Amino acid sequence: MGTITRSGVLKKTNDGARIIVTTILGLLFGFFVGISFQSVSFSKIQLPSSLSTSIEVAVKEENIYQKTESPGSISSPPNPRIYVSTNPRGAELLPPGIVVSETDFYLRRLWGEPSEDLKKKPKYLLTITVGLNQRKNINTMVQKFSEDFQILLFHYDGRTSEWDEYEWSKSAIHISIRKQTKWWYAKRFLHPDVVAAYEYIFIWDEDLGVEHFNGEKYMELVKKHGLEISQPGLEPNNGLTWQMTKRRGDREVHKFTEEKPGWCSDPRLPPCAAFVEIMAPVFSREAWRCVWHMIQNDLVHGWGLDFALRRCVEPAHEKIGVVDSQWIIHQVIPSLGSQGQAENGKAPWEGVRARCKNEWSLFQNRLANADKAYFAEVGKG
Repeated sequence: MGTITRSGVLKKTNDGARIIVTTILGLLFGFFVGISFQSVSFSKIQLPSSLSTSIEVAVKEENIYQKTESPGSISSPPNPRIYVSTNPRGAELLPPGIVVSETDFYLRRLWGEPSEDLKKKPKYLLTITVGLNQRKNINTMVQKFSEDFQILLFHYDGRTSEWDEYEWSKSAIHISIRKQTKWWYAKRFLHPDVVAAYEYIFIWDEDLGVEHFNGEKYMELVKKHGLEISQPGLEPNNGLTWQMTKRRGDREVHKFTEEKPGWCSDPRLPPCAAFVEIMAPVFSREAWRCVWHMIQNDLVHGWGLDFALRRCVEPAHEKIGVVDSQWIIHQVIPSLGSQGQAENGKAPWEGVRARCKNEWSLFQNRLANADKAYFAEVGKG
């Protein structure tokens, strides 16, 4: 029995020694592996591309931070310290090189290189507020504009898919919101930073006859005569309201006219000069940036705006004009009135017309009050 006891003790002793030796060897192995790992380059380790890119960015940002920290300071690395006051509002924390403050309506592919997306960049933007009932006339209008024009349709009747019967419609921009006016659309979708890629912006009605009009020739004349705000001349016998927009057959462009006695306090002011109507205006990129800011959010018909456009260019009587040799016909189709609502026994169009007149008065009052407040503030009131 004694021999059996001694052999059991010896076995336990050997097992304990073996565990201790194994532990020591494991610690030594881990120590040497740790020293060796420090000399291994990340470039020799195959990581997924997305992970390796993230590591590189993190290392670069940490290096930038460490270089800007004072010697001996200890803290966790934040994002790079950037504040650029000249960046657009809201982008001050970004490096200027990554800021893209403007955009466009250019169509992009879902594949390939971005730099190869566009074979040709349209130089001008043609926007028309439309309903499906006028599609044939719109199709005729679009044919008068070359591929230098990007087409954008604002749909007030909510019907867009039917326009695909026209091939050009498949590359046009379609924005559909029911029962709104073109100035409502313009304020919301034609921000100057959105349309900055286009040299000129057309904001046209849908009921215009263009038999005697060509988009390219029109632009040639606009540039030739230095017009920042313009419109085609109107056929004298159709839908004419003002003498200034009446087509003259003996010239390319006119900038002045004579109105009824007492209508013009100054021959250089509207409606005798510095004036176009709101049915078919064309704005340069620079002029539109100003006009957009003048459009009121809640005044959707644009009445009164035509008399105020002169504030956006200097000298207005030289940079606002009517192009006579490229002229249009106002067909006077009351499509907008049909989008109204009958109230108090009045037809839909009557309510629309009443609001138009009311907005004209509201706009004039707001502009006059803004002028008064400004001059009072600068001490000229």
